[in-house]
Amino acid sequence: MTAPVPADVMSRLKAVLGEGGWSQDPERLAPKLLEWRDRWTGETPFLALPKTTADVAAVVGICFESGTPITTQGGNTGLVGGQIPRGEVLLSTERLRAIRDSDAFDDVLVAEAGVTLSAVHEAAAAIRRRFPVGLASEGTATVGGAVSTNAGGTQVLRYGMVRNLVLGLEAVLPNGEVWNGLKRLRKDNTGYDLKQLLIGAEGTLGVVTAAALKLYPVMVSRAVAMVGVSSPRDAIRLLGRAKDETGGAVEAFELMGRLGVDFALRNIAGTRDPLAQVHPWYVLAEFSSGEPGSAEAAMERFLASGLDDGLVADAVVAQTEAQAKALWAIRENQSPAQKPEGATWKHDISVPVSRVADFLDEATAAMRAFAPGARVAAFGHMGDGNIHYDVLRPDGGSDAEHAARRDAGSRIVHDIVASMGGSISAEHGLGAMKTEEARRYKSPVELEALQAIRKALDPKRIMNPRVLF
Repeated sequence: MTAPVPADVMSRLKAVLGEGGWSQDPERLAPKLLEWRDRWTGETPFLALPKTTADVAAVVGICFESGTPITTQGGNTGLVGGQIPRGEVLLSTERLRAIRDSDAFDDVLVAEAGVTLSAVHEAAAAIRRRFPVGLASEGTATVGGAVSTNAGGTQVLRYGMVRNLVLGLEAVLPNGEVWNGLKRLRKDNTGYDLKQLLIGAEGTLGVVTAAALKLYPVMVSRAVAMVGVSSPRDAIRLLGRAKDETGGAVEAFELMGRLGVDFALRNIAGTRDPLAQVHPWYVLAEFSSGEPGSAEAAMERFLASGLDDGLVADAVVAQTEAQAKALWAIRENQSPAQKPEGATWKHDISVPVSRVADFLDEATAAMRAFAPGARVAAFGHMGDGNIHYDVLRPDGGSDAEHAARRDAGSRIVHDIVASMGGSISAEHGLGAMKTEEARRYKSPVELEALQAIRKALDPKRIMNPRVLF
């Protein structure tokens, strides 16, 4: 818990923000202080609601001068608690909602930090372009949050993380100064790249207020299929085949275990079993192309060869957009479907794609030994080696007992990940949940360099002080 915010600081903040620019109303604050899975509950004496970059600069400047800590929050969809304050001033970007520009010639869209990803998609579609970041939470997740956490999503295999999709940024640095780096250049080799420092910094090096986002052409050919497979190893073989078959047109390649599908069938209304027979594992594959009919033809060849070689047990190809959405809903509801099942140890890990099956085998054997009866629901982005590896309490077991063993169980999983050259946070960031744990896996040289960067930009450590190094 941070020290109380001085009354004179709150008075100055109220003055610069004006009417509607701040709140201390408990009902207004309440939804911003609770993480959506109910794991973290926070508190703040003051909610800042800036409407412009100048407002943000004024707030940060006052806090820097007085040494008052700040936690920045976008859509509150984070999964590691970094957006939940513990006594700091809470700076929400919800009123920074302008689409400043969209240009089909430059293939760029400039959006303020509080714009939701779904609004970005709509604005891009209006000029016949697309922004290829797909998240289950895109209706509430914001540009600022996606940039600050270097969000991933389902299309990383083809387009990369958000880091690969940002051309420029505008941000308020920890001393309250505004850095206008909203360039739209593809090539700029003039030294250190400040925007890349801010991307993934989780609000510790400044407040992102706007981003110039890279757009792509709309694909005219799309094929989505749900495939039943016998093992993750078969899924890896299919991934290689999909890349070869499409010449790089694999949009997404997602893996799900049967238990996660069962949870969706049980807990998400309207969910239907994707295939007639039950399979231990499922792959959701999506191909896309700018050439009419190309993705559909590639999917047909891919599935036919997989069936011939015994890698595909069964498959269904969406014939309509509604069917494609229904298949994707099973994947996107994997986390919400777990919520009614009780306490869970959640892991957002990555290993080299070639080691995904090894990780699943080794980690699951370790969990069965450590927590007999626990249920493992593994799913995620097979195409880029990012697996959401979740260990749920035994059916009918105690939530409290399972939660009490979370840290020890997660340490086992993370040690296995580290032994395979992986990461304990593939796309969700470290936040309050994993910052201390991450120190275990970073070398002294790396930690010293990271701390030096932070100290140079935020010498008073007022920006999201409980997060990162």
